[in-house]
Order: sequence, then structure tokens, then C-alpha cells
Amino acid sequence: MIDTSLVSGPRTTTRPARTPHRRISALHRRAAGALRALPWIGFAAVLLLPVGGFLLVAVSPRLLGQGDAWFTWSPFQRVLSGWTAHALLDTLLVGLGAALLATVVALALSWLTERTTLAGRGLWRLLLWALLLAPSYLESLGWTWLVEPQGVLSRVTGHDPAALRAVVFGPTGVIWVLASRGVPFAYLAVSALLRGMGREFEDAARTHGAGRLASFRVLLPILAPGLWAALAIVFAESVSDFGVAATLASQGGFPLLTGAMEQAIGTFPADFPLASAMGWLLLTLVALALLAQRRSMRGRSFQILSGRTRPARRTRLSPGGQLATLTGVAGFFLLALGVPAFGAAAASLLPSGGKVTSAALGLGNFRHVLHSAGMLSALALSARLATITACAAVVLGAVAGRALARSGGGRTGRVLDALLLAAIALPSVLLASGYIFTYNLPISSDLGIDLYGTTTLLVLGYLAGALPSSARLLSGSLGQVSDQLLWAARTHGRPAASAWTGAVLPLVAGSLVWTWLIAFCGTLLELPISQLLAPPGQEPLSVAITHQLQGYDLGAGAAMTVLVVVATVVLIALALGALRLLLPAARRMEAVA
Repeated sequence: MIDTSLVSGPRTTTRPARTPHRRISALHRRAAGALRALPWIGFAAVLLLPVGGFLLVAVSPRLLGQGDAWFTWSPFQRVLSGWTAHALLDTLLVGLGAALLATVVALALSWLTERTTLAGRGLWRLLLWALLLAPSYLESLGWTWLVEPQGVLSRVTGHDPAALRAVVFGPTGVIWVLASRGVPFAYLAVSALLRGMGREFEDAARTHGAGRLASFRVLLPILAPGLWAALAIVFAESVSDFGVAATLASQGGFPLLTGAMEQAIGTFPADFPLASAMGWLLLTLVALALLAQRRSMRGRSFQILSGRTRPARRTRLSPGGQLATLTGVAGFFLLALGVPAFGAAAASLLPSGGKVTSAALGLGNFRHVLHSAGMLSALALSARLATITACAAVVLGAVAGRALARSGGGRTGRVLDALLLAAIALPSVLLASGYIFTYNLPISSDLGIDLYGTTTLLVLGYLAGALPSSARLLSGSLGQVSDQLLWAARTHGRPAASAWTGAVLPLVAGSLVWTWLIAFCGTLLELPISQLLAPPGQEPLSVAITHQLQGYDLGAGAAMTVLVVVATVVLIALALGALRLLLPAARRMEAVA
């Protein structure tokens, strides 16, 4: 046999050259990745660049044409002295008081609704959602209409409620409104833990002779994650709230930091460095709350659920206990919702001037509003902009939510998730201030971006506030939809759009409708962005209502508020009813769930 290796020579191994097809595929993947990143780059630019530029002016005014110093701490020194220092201290104390009160009330409500046989649990949860969706300034206006010198109580009783007005317009009233506004957030954080926790720890404590109160104390350390989360979120919501600062606190001469920011921007010329320094302090307060929550949880384990966890049994209330708890729960909702609603309804029915009797009540204010060109134009403007914002938030939120669900725990998902959380944590007054500053710069006009003083900028502000929460709301439902549904529909010959509407839309229709309603209702009566970005001569609804209050036309403002709230409730009912009628498949799936 002949050795062929001697003839053929040594073997050589060569790597196959990269074909043009492979190079094109690699370029295609890179281009596709860049295209997928473009929306998030644009989202970050639209949302974060205005805020970043606004915050930068506090330390470098000359860089943005707002002063002579390239680097300075002067705006912070001004904030920490005079009446602005008083506003900062008041904001801190009010935030702490509201967070503590809201957490205590939420803990009691969570325990009663999740661990006892309290009657009407569904009703109380529904009222919590109503309190969550209502803007804070509506509750403030309800109390204001009630205790004003020419308000409801003064005109019905003939006596000026000066003592009650001092309480409502002081720290007590401000803390109460902010705390009642924060109770739903705290309730959602605490009730989720109670709902899944068994009774092992309570039973063990009772076995060793502990009383009912002592056994409840055993649960408090286990509920620490929910309690700290409740404290942090209510504190952050309270210090960044603008509705109470612009209404109740402003009427009582009780300065808060968000109101001081609006006042610094509203002066002529606008003091942007001072407002920017206030924005830094506002973000610092929010960051400190989140940091306190994180440090309190570090190094501690709360893994108490396992396969042996027994479902919790509800404590049966005695007739006396049932009456006492119902009185307490009903009293809270009466003060949080009932009294402000009564103030608005009564103010809308009272005629102008003097003491009135029940016979003088009428619908004159409603007729005045329906024939007022200014109020109707404000309603039409807000309804149109809210519709545009809600539609855009659903479409863009669906894209972002789908991308967030697909990215999972990867780097893109973490970056996008952090961006959305940061956007949600931004106070609305800070966001609006950033838009005012950025689009009022000469460089914006030089680049052809003439958005300052237009409804387009107002819509962008609304969208920047609504888009992060919309994306978070839709990420869960869109993440549950498998791509195999679309592939199956395309395999059977349906176009891409028809495949999505036929295979995916019925499954996520409920989430889309709820997201649209939340974005629409939140935009319709939104105050801080409307107050700061409203175009000249065009007042959104919330601004028109507050101007009616400042002009002491209580009846017209209250009547418009009542009409809008009733119309919003009717809209929600119609939308949910249409969802059940037009999408029976989705209805059946919800029933099974």
C-alpha cells in the first residue's frame, strides 16, 4: 500500500473566510439593535434632558446663559435662608407627618379588610381607588369651599367658622389632606403582605401566653418591608405634591417647597437658579426617603412563606366590635371624601351673596357654567389634550412595556426599568420647570424648536408624566402574550396588523382600556404641568377652576368640578361596559381569572 501522505504533503487547516452574507447579517443585527435603542434614547432625551439642564443651572448659571458664574453655590445659600428655608422645613415636617399618619391608617385598614370579618370590604376598597385617582387639589378645594369666609358653612349657618378655618388652612389640614391622599399607596404596600401571610407567628405567640395586642406586635417586624415602602412612597408623594401647595397651603399662608418653585418661576424675570436649587433639594428629600427604606432592609431576611404556610383565618368581630370598626372606617372616608364632596356639591348649589336657606338652593351655577364660554373652552381644551395624551401614552407605553418584558433581567431591561422608575419619581413641578427652562433658551429657537408657549409643549409635558406609569402598567399583561399567537395567525394567512388585532388585542384589551382611562383621568384634572406650561390665553380645566377660587367665584368653580367628576365617572362606566360587550372573549377570561 502506498503512503499517500508522502505524496500529498502535510495537511493544512484554514478558517473559512467570512462570506458577504455573514457580514451583511452582522450589520443587519447591529442596525436592528440601534433602531430598537432609538426610542429609548429619544425617550430619555425628551424626559431627562430638560430636567438635567434645569438642575444644572443651579451650579453653573453662565453655562446656560442665566448668570456670570461658571460654578457657584449661591442659589443653594439663598434657598437655605429666608422664607425659602422656612418652606423647606415646612415641607420636611409635613412630609414626615403625612407619611406616619398615612401608614398607621393604612395598616389599620389593611388589617380590618384582610384579617377580620369587617362588613362592606368591597366598598371600602372601591373608595380607596376613588381616593387614589382623585387629584389632591380637589380634596383641598372641597375643604376650602366649606370653610372660606364666604363659603358654605358661613352662608348656611350665618357664622364665620374662623376656628375651623385656622385648622384646615394650617399644618393640621395640610398634613391631613396629604396623608389621606397617601393612604391608598400605603394600603397597597401593606395589604399585599398581609394577604399572603399565614397565622403561624400569631398562633405561636398566643400559645406562649401572649395577648392579642402582643401577638400583633410579633407581626410588625415581619411587615417591615411593606411599612417602610409605605413610609417612603407617601413621604415622596407628599413633599413633591403641588396641588395642596397651590391651594390649601397657599390660601393659609403656609409655604411649601413646590409652591415656592412655582413662585420663583412665575416672577418676571424668572429666577431659574433659585428654582433649580429648590429642585435639587426636592430630589434630595425623595432620595433620602428611598435610601432610608433600603438601609432599613439591608441584611435582614423576610422569607416567611413556604409550602407549609397555612392560609390566614379571619377574626370574627363581635356586634360591638363590628359597630366600632365600621364607625372608624366610615369616619375616615367621610373626612377624606365625604366632607370635601359635600363642600363642592353645596357650593355648586348655593346662589351668590348673603345667607341662604334650603329654598334658595338651585342649579343656577350649573347653568352659568354651561353658558360660560371661558369654562367651556377650558373643558374642551383639557378634554382634547387628555384624549391625545391618553392615546399616545397607550401606544408608546405598549411599545415600552413590551420591550421591558422581553428584555427581562438583561442590561437593556435594567436600564429601561431604572429609567421608568426615575421618571415616575420625578415631581411634576420639577418636570414642568425643566420644560419651561429648556424650551425658553435661545438655543432652542436657533435650532428651530419653537415649542415654548404652545399646546404642543403642554402635551409633551402631559405625556412625559403619563408615559412611565403606562409602560409599567402594560409590561405585565404584554409580557404574558407569547409570540406563538402571532406566528399561528400569520401561518393561517392573516396580515401582521390583522394578526395582532385578532390574536393579541382581545387578551390585553382590559389592560389597555384601564391604562387609557388612568392616563385620561390623570391628565384631565392635572394641575402642576397645566399651571406652568399653559399657553397664554388658553387655560386648561384645572387652572380655570383654581382661578375661579382665587376670584371668589366659588359657585362656578364648584359646579364645574362636580360636572367634570360626574362626567368622568360616567365615562369610566361606559368604557368598561363597552369592553364587556364588545370583547366577550376577554370577559370570559377575566371571569375565569
